[in-house]
Amino acid sequence: MVREVEIETFAAAREAGDPVVDVREAFEFAAGHVPGARWVPLGMLAESLAELPRDRAIMVICASGNRSQVGAELLTRAGFDAASVRGGVAAWALSGRDLAARTP
Repeated sequence: MVREVEIETFAAAREAGDPVVDVREAFEFAAGHVPGARWVPLGMLAESLAELPRDRAIMVICASGNRSQVGAELLTRAGFDAASVRGGVAAWALSGRDLAARTP
């Protein structure tokens, strides 16, 4: 079972330096993402494992929490400490936090 974290827990982990991996598509990421998030589309996550840190928990985020569960499960099976952000970027924005917008 994939570990899920609420927005408040995610925000604290992010502030503490845990990396954020956004697994959405390029157009979604460009429209708005959590500041500092690294863009790795879900379809490319398996081939990007060597580029991800293993010394911190990885917070995986998507639009609403569905794709991030798949991504966090993939990372967990590969030996990473990973968690899916419940509610995704939508919950982040609804909590009043800022989004960054730029091309990946």
